[in-house]
Amino acid sequence: MTRQQLEHIIRAAAGTADVRDIVVIGSQAVLATCPDAPAELTESMEADVFPKDAPERAIVIDGAIGEESLFHQTFGYYAHGVGETTATLPDGWRDRLVKLETASTMGAAGWCLEINDLAVSKLVAGREKDLNFVGALIRRKLASPEVIRGRLSRTPGLSKEVLALATGRLDRESGQP
Repeated sequence: MTRQQLEHIIRAAAGTADVRDIVVIGSQAVLATCPDAPAELTESMEADVFPKDAPERAIVIDGAIGEESLFHQTFGYYAHGVGETTATLPDGWRDRLVKLETASTMGAAGWCLEINDLAVSKLVAGREKDLNFVGALIRRKLASPEVIRGRLSRTPGLSKEVLALATGRLDRESGQP
């Protein structure tokens, strides 16, 4: 997905849900900070989103511009309307959202996860594609292993086992012994 495609999704999601502010919590949130992110970080053709002040309206987005919708068939990318708790995120993540608002979003604003918070959610999810994504963020020095480690320790609801697993994944992806 490109930055322009994400801007289109933000605009369409806001219009569909009749809101101004859309939160982007999936991997494509990287495009707010890195508009020209490398291909290995932008492979997904979906953006995980929900309305910032009306998260329950995510279902409207999913139905109108989600997977297999006319929007998806027309443009080749889509929005996945998700719940606010879809991603496991560290304390304070809302305060670190990165605003994406351009002429292309036409008055709508995307509020995208900050890169280190995004890495936390990917490490907790732990799928191979998530770990590859985190590894690429670290190799390209877009995310900081030290910041991620600190935020992992401040992620509510993680059991000791899940925290240890996510920290081990971070160590492997950052080349720590």
